[in-house]
Amino acid sequence: EKAAGSNAETEFSLAGKEYVLNQTAGKNLLYNSMLLFFQNGGGPCYVVSVGDFNDDIDADKLQKGIDLLVKEQEPTMLVIPETVLLDEQNSISVQQAALAHCGGKMKNRVAILDIWGGDKDRQDPAGDCIENFRSALGINYLDYAMAYYPWVNTTIVQDKELGYENIANQDVLQNLLRTEIGIPDEVDGTTPAKVAQQAQAVNDITSSWDDKSDEETYAVKSLLNKSLIAMSPLFGNILGSIKEKLNLLPPAAAMAGVYTMVDNSRGVWKAPANVSLSAVVSPAVNITHDEQEDLNVSIQGKSINAIRTFIGEGTLVWGARTLDGNSLDWRYINVRRTMIMLEESIRLATKAYVFEPNDANTWVTIRSMVRNFLTGIWKRGGLAGAVPDDAFVVHVGLGETMTSEDILEGILRVTVLVAISRPAEFIEITFQQQMQKS
Repeated sequence: EKAAGSNAETEFSLAGKEYVLNQTAGKNLLYNSMLLFFQNGGGPCYVVSVGDFNDDIDADKLQKGIDLLVKEQEPTMLVIPETVLLDEQNSISVQQAALAHCGGKMKNRVAILDIWGGDKDRQDPAGDCIENFRSALGINYLDYAMAYYPWVNTTIVQDKELGYENIANQDVLQNLLRTEIGIPDEVDGTTPAKVAQQAQAVNDITSSWDDKSDEETYAVKSLLNKSLIAMSPLFGNILGSIKEKLNLLPPAAAMAGVYTMVDNSRGVWKAPANVSLSAVVSPAVNITHDEQEDLNVSIQGKSINAIRTFIGEGTLVWGARTLDGNSLDWRYINVRRTMIMLEESIRLATKAYVFEPNDANTWVTIRSMVRNFLTGIWKRGGLAGAVPDDAFVVHVGLGETMTSEDILEGILRVTVLVAISRPAEFIEITFQQQMQKS
């Protein structure tokens, strides 16, 4: 029951009393977030377990999970959906650890961050979630991270997955249903058959089915839920409110799926923006054009990518910037991720020459190999330039990238210059009207 003077939003009313739904401790987001990841194009991924469903979400455990990834070279994105379940300070601490991991230690992956409190409007009395996020995050390794606002209303949790089992205080539910339906306190032989059946259904909510098999228990509970929905509009409304709350998810997992989908269909050099989100009904907060301008460009440079809904187009990702929005080099997501891809690809390819003679023959071979690789990227649109020589330059050799001392010390140094294509954020259109001549 809603407490007097509470600012909580009323979920439903009965007999002149207002009620709210609160989620009990033990909430987890990883499972539904992974479903959202796969719905939006996600593929094979690493799942780092830091506990089980009986454990509370703990910042120290999440940070230890990040540390485990130091041994893994394959992941290219880091997403931690359950940071938003921590308090705001601990949430930021885990996200700072993710930034240090991606930009400080590994340098071969990026972190996709969720905004704590991102399901609320920026004018919420509790405070501006965007300003709080920008102020607390710090300034280190911002080009290795991106953030999205707001959260999204999804269709991940379906009606068939919910029932009276999802309600913790089932005795309160029973009392509400008895009041709504009008079930008497005492049911005896004079009670109408329909009312007696309804009373039995309500009583069965707290029944134990331990003597039945799993299949029988599932069938009985499924039938009971259908009966309760049929005889009680209130019960259906409660399940609808529960589904709405469970389907409100932070967007980072969906964006990891979008990145994967865009990588596979267009290439890592394509900005993951102007893309619709699957299994998403709407953003939790509608953003205006003016509000998006502040998200995209701020004095601190911490750009937040907007998720917006457009008439006839659905819910779209409407931003392609890293958190380092003031950097001309690393402002865009696709630039940072393309450079990571190029660096890792060239580094792994040159490992084959670790014990080769450090002479002109090896240098020519490496130069040709890297040029062929970059030419292929250029042909696919990953590098900017009318011809390959405009798109990249490869340097390797004595007097070019190495000194005689480098060769004596066994160092082979390759320098690659590339021109990364950047997204067109603003398209200028000029209109010219031919006036009627007299």
